[in-house]
Amino acid sequence: MSTLRVLLGFANAPDHSLEETAGAVIDNLYGNPAFPNPPVTKVALQAALADFTAAIAAQAQGGTAATADKNLKRDILIGLLRQLAAYVQDKSGGVLATLLSSGFEAVSTSRAKHPLPKPQIEEINNGNSGQLIVKVKPTPNAKCYEGRYAAIGAGGVPGPLQNAGLFTNSRAMPVNGLTPGTMYRFEFRAVGGTTGYSDWSDAVQHMSM
Repeated sequence: MSTLRVLLGFANAPDHSLEETAGAVIDNLYGNPAFPNPPVTKVALQAALADFTAAIAAQAQGGTAATADKNLKRDILIGLLRQLAAYVQDKSGGVLATLLSSGFEAVSTSRAKHPLPKPQIEEINNGNSGQLIVKVKPTPNAKCYEGRYAAIGAGGVPGPLQNAGLFTNSRAMPVNGLTPGTMYRFEFRAVGGTTGYSDWSDAVQHMSM
């Protein structure tokens, strides 16, 4: 019989990866019928994530006290995620799809391939001139995201695909060097899982300004 466990690697992950994990759990665990009574409320987890994010920003200003505060907020967030991970592991019933639907990653003795679900582009906004900022819904267990884009030419025909790079923050992925006044077509995929990549997202178009 396969042993199915929640992967606790988020406890040692970089700060932004920990933010991604918490965001994925917030987006996928709460309201999930497989997990009706989480031991940590959504409000509590959102507050802990917000405190941690603010502490990361404050640390950028420097100072030992700011670093200590960030580490404290990080430990608090990890503690809440550990409680939820134990709950999810208990309630998953040994079903991988159920566990993954919580936003956590699994450790299993199974050798079956389990690709990540493809991301969903939520919005594209204009940044600086020649810059578009893409936001995708966090994909549970994604290590990062890879983007590609193409300029839309005459007759709505897309040109050659260009690599947009890799991004760790799904909520703000800037693509630079675009031509103002040109329409672009974007696709993103999640990196991770046992197959390495998800499928590419559905394409979304936006004009660079």
